[in-house]
Amino acid sequence: MRAATPEEIELHAEAGRAAVRAHAPYSRFAVGAAIDVAGGNRPVIGVNVENASYGLTSCAERNALFAAVAAGHTELRTIAVHADAESAPPCGACRQVMAELAPDLVVVYRRSGELVAARLAELLPEPFAL
Repeated sequence: MRAATPEEIELHAEAGRAAVRAHAPYSRFAVGAAIDVAGGNRPVIGVNVENASYGLTSCAERNALFAAVAAGHTELRTIAVHADAESAPPCGACRQVMAELAPDLVVVYRRSGELVAARLAELLPEPFAL
């Protein structure tokens, strides 16, 4: 884990701009995600979308990942996750999806108030695999 670079800080800011579009009427915990993709001139974004049936809620990270796949992106480099919290790492389900789609991904998020960058393998050292 290391401090975020200027490019990663900007990607995190993009995730923050996306977070305002989150649909979080139950938790009031808006999350935005932005993914830097190879060949992309703009990051692919996602926001959390809650549902009254909580199990149907979808995280910002997964929504961004799925949007990147749907747009045909195959090289996902960095994902930044933004939430108004001291710490906002991706949840375990999002880490597992990241491991499937982009095992070399760099993840940028707030940890104890500091913006950090970590390789996905640091956050999920033993992903489920077939």
